Amino acid sequence: MAKATVDVKHYDVVLAPHITEKATMMSEQNAVVFKVANDATKPQIKAAVEALFSVKVTAVNTIVTKGKTKRWKGKPYTRSDFKKAIVTLAEGQSIDVTSGI
Repeated sequence: MAKATVDVKHYDVVLAPHITEKATMMSEQNAVVFKVANDATKPQIKAAVEALFSVKVTAVNTIVTKGKTKRWKGKPYTRSDFKKAIVTLAEGQSIDVTSGI
């Protein structure tokens, strides 16, 4: 596969891997979960992951997780909303999220 050029804007789209028990179980189905920018679109996410990790992406599903209301020292506050992307990779490809880019 020809390596896509890595652009600085790709680092603004894909922020961090989202590592949870559920995300780890999804890796068995060739899926990786990332925290992404709130205004990122599915084509932007696909292009960024393909460029940064040199893999073939077959599907991108997105979820906006609404911030919970919490209390700190008796005062309520709201956590920020964030967007997650579930990126499905082509058969036989993988991304090791434990190592850096």
